[in-house]
Amino acid sequence: MNIILAIILLVILPYVGLWKLFEKAGRPGWEGIVPLYNIYGMIKLSGRPAWWFVLVLIPGLNILVMIGLTVDFIKSFGKFSLLDHILGVALPFIFLPKWGFDKDTKYLGQSASPEFREKYKIALKKTPAREWADAIIFAVIAATLIRTLFIEAYVIPSASMESSLLIGDYLFVSKVNYGARLPMTPVAFPFAHHTMPLINTKAYWDGIELPYYRLPGLSDVKKGDVVVFNYPMDADSPLYRPVDKRENYIKRCQGTPGDTLSVVNAQVVINGKPAITPIHGEMNYLVKSDGSEINPQLVNELHLEDIAPGIDNTFTTNTTVASANTLKGYSNIKSVTPNISPAGVPDQLNGDVYPVKFPNYKITPNFPKFKWNVDNYGPIIVPKKGWTVKLDSLTFPVYGRAIEIYEGNKVQVVGKDILINGKKADTYTFKLNYYFMMGDNRHNSEDSRFWGFVPEDHIVGKALFIWMSIDDNASFLSKIRWSRLFNIIR
Repeated sequence: MNIILAIILLVILPYVGLWKLFEKAGRPGWEGIVPLYNIYGMIKLSGRPAWWFVLVLIPGLNILVMIGLTVDFIKSFGKFSLLDHILGVALPFIFLPKWGFDKDTKYLGQSASPEFREKYKIALKKTPAREWADAIIFAVIAATLIRTLFIEAYVIPSASMESSLLIGDYLFVSKVNYGARLPMTPVAFPFAHHTMPLINTKAYWDGIELPYYRLPGLSDVKKGDVVVFNYPMDADSPLYRPVDKRENYIKRCQGTPGDTLSVVNAQVVINGKPAITPIHGEMNYLVKSDGSEINPQLVNELHLEDIAPGIDNTFTTNTTVASANTLKGYSNIKSVTPNISPAGVPDQLNGDVYPVKFPNYKITPNFPKFKWNVDNYGPIIVPKKGWTVKLDSLTFPVYGRAIEIYEGNKVQVVGKDILINGKKADTYTFKLNYYFMMGDNRHNSEDSRFWGFVPEDHIVGKALFIWMSIDDNASFLSKIRWSRLFNIIR
């Protein structure tokens, strides 16, 4: 209730201020509270051309225009200092009413007009420090808008997408393709995601959280897209973070809303048909040699990762299909076979997979034994907005987490009954679309096989291309992987 009241006040108080300021300018107060028309009124009172109103209707650009217009508007009432401008833009629900009811605040004229600038040129004159401050503020605002609405740079921190993407690859990620998600936690420190550098404190204030909204995009998320999204497990205590402040992950979309997905002997199957395997993807192989040592240069050339010695002259390694086939051709190599966990056997190497990892949603005594592993998984239906699932001991372990954590319901299991928001439920209709994400490095990726579905409100953007790639393990002169620069991500 307090949150609702706070939001109402944040919305209403700026309109109260505009009503009073419009009256001070000789306009009817009601013009200040009519959405859009009040913006047109601010444009006229500030002396800006009428076509500025068109700019206000353009997503992204409108934020910059409104900041500039607000500054012009309060200048018209004699608010010339940088502090006044910051307060008017950042805290309009406080300072617009304050100035509106202040008897000493008067309308001085159209601040953008030549006459106004000439008359108040001394007050408007900027010191060098003010010039620098204005430039820095504009740069921060512009960069923040670009990162939020258009494109943002990311770096690959782990090996989960190898060899499609390597540790040290720097990417540009498009917010336009799927539509930019508007900030859900609007009060945050610029350029910091969730943690302040050096001091390691929160870089945001979660006292105000806005509902999920996404601008129209060029397309929906498609199977095979390389997608950046917020890590769903950051919804859990004690690491809870707001959706848009959760850790950024990058994986390949394998299942879209409504798909039936399974993994059969490491082959992803979608709606009964084998999915295209990423050409540069990796998996774990069991290699048997004649006992001689593998040439370190060969290890580097074939990108043999995570080599682990076994028994009887064997070792395991993560690498691509092409490298595995090349390895077979060497005289000291007797065999190279995919190291696949058989169906019906829990994965000894990677541990429990979803939904076994989340026992909160089991219904005893009929909790099914999901004998799934990373190589033999499912079948599982990816939830789609509007899809109704029957809830029972088989389905609830799979979908209970999405129903409770991502869709915001209170879920309880009482005996054999499922209660949603205090009412017994035999079915549930989903409010969001979901996706099933997997890393291209199939045996070295924490992905949907371990923590389930990715809700649509967690989607950040589509990976476009690599603009820089740095190998920290290489010598100084060889650190930049020149061949990877400006590679389009497929």
